[in-house]
Amino acid sequence: MAHEGLNVLLITSDQQHWNTLGVTNPRIRTPALDRLAAEGMRFERAYTNNPVCSPSRATIITGQYPAWHGCWTIGVKLPEDVPTVGEAFRAHGYSSALIGKAHFQPLASTPEQPSLECQPLLRDLDFWREFTGPWYGFDHVELARNHADESHVGQHYAIWMEEKGLTNWRDYFQPWPPDPHAPRREHSWDLPQEYHYSVWTADRTVAAIERYASAERPFLLWSSFHDPHPPYLVPEPWASMYRPEEMRPGMVQPGEMELMPPPHRKTQEEHPDYSAYQETPHGNHGYASHRIAEEELRKDMAVYYGMISFMDRQIGRILDVLDLLGIAENTLVVFTTDHGHFLGQHGLVAKGAFHYEDLLRVPFVVRCPGRVPAGAVSRALQGLIDLAPTFLDACGIEVPGRMQGVSQWDVWRGGAETARDNVIVENRHQPSAVHLRTYIEDRYKLSVYRRRDYGELFDLREDPDELRNRWDDPAYAGLRCELLRRFMNAELAREPTRFERIAPA
Repeated sequence: MAHEGLNVLLITSDQQHWNTLGVTNPRIRTPALDRLAAEGMRFERAYTNNPVCSPSRATIITGQYPAWHGCWTIGVKLPEDVPTVGEAFRAHGYSSALIGKAHFQPLASTPEQPSLECQPLLRDLDFWREFTGPWYGFDHVELARNHADESHVGQHYAIWMEEKGLTNWRDYFQPWPPDPHAPRREHSWDLPQEYHYSVWTADRTVAAIERYASAERPFLLWSSFHDPHPPYLVPEPWASMYRPEEMRPGMVQPGEMELMPPPHRKTQEEHPDYSAYQETPHGNHGYASHRIAEEELRKDMAVYYGMISFMDRQIGRILDVLDLLGIAENTLVVFTTDHGHFLGQHGLVAKGAFHYEDLLRVPFVVRCPGRVPAGAVSRALQGLIDLAPTFLDACGIEVPGRMQGVSQWDVWRGGAETARDNVIVENRHQPSAVHLRTYIEDRYKLSVYRRRDYGELFDLREDPDELRNRWDDPAYAGLRCELLRRFMNAELAREPTRFERIAPA
């Protein structure tokens, strides 16, 4: 039976570097998330299982790896017949909702892959006035697809702006159909902050919590924020909250790239040729030159921090309403993101098929008063694939055998040191030309590439900044073989068991 009254609130950002919480980084101010960490447990070794938006988000709601749930990269639809965690909660009397960014479906629609998240449907507000779910196991959805002033704005967010009196909201966003001559905003957004989608996400999350509390129904609620995903653009005063000259971006180190895989080295060229990695008309994120002036990188980083602080303010409003309604004690709150972000580390910006810690590690905080110890910090390995089974376990609901994650509930409660000894990260951004997997242990990390002789092996204890790739180092040949063996065993172990065996034949 479900634990009566235990709600689940998942709060996520989008593309947030793991070290952008004030509790670990004094250069950024995140009082709400710092409060969450002080009242709960912060995990230092949490990882995405795919550093691309759609596959990662689909993994969160299915408890399956992309190779199993089918949404293997962006521009691919998560099949609607794949069971989700929301369906399991609904079957046990829970209300379920998703507020904010979904990104389960592509920006194009075909008869084989019909999508609600495509143009021109995104701006068909009459459709969205009528459609609020159910969708992917959520009873109720309120959605927005855009980042910053992208032309993909619309859906329930645009309806909210109109209801708030901003009937000319289109003036603050890129036009649809796209106009290559439209002016591009940079860093400081003229959109008044009260109409920003982070405010909308918090507003609608608060309304959903109030609705469920009034009905005295337990809920599973995903509050899905869009920032700090680029473009680096946010309203004032957040755009100028941080001074670029005080930012400390990463940088490529002398000689660092000599032993890295060829796609990594090409990022430091002025005009790299990535044609050998292109199998489809759709591009590869990050397979381009990453050379950027340090002054520009500092400006971007300052705005990236401002986007996080603005989002943190809105998260604080959500935490406050839990207190106001007296349900904080009965609510499991988890904060994380879908994947990380590069801010100059290894000479990289944003994201790509580069499995360094900056992209794979994610911020991860858990709070549940009376169940999760306050002020605790853990190095236990976490995967986003573990969220769905852990939520179910925490609420006393049986975890389906099809889910491939493990329950971390005993770890979160402080009753076990660890629930897993490795994390596997998938990344298939082209059918075969950009296809890699990474195996992560407490100390070592190994990446293998389909049809390629190169790879990566890092000793995270001796080389935490991942500057020395040991893949071809003769002194590490034995270790590489052993890690490949352990990697293969981990691959076998993650095969799901939907049904138990009940007969000899």
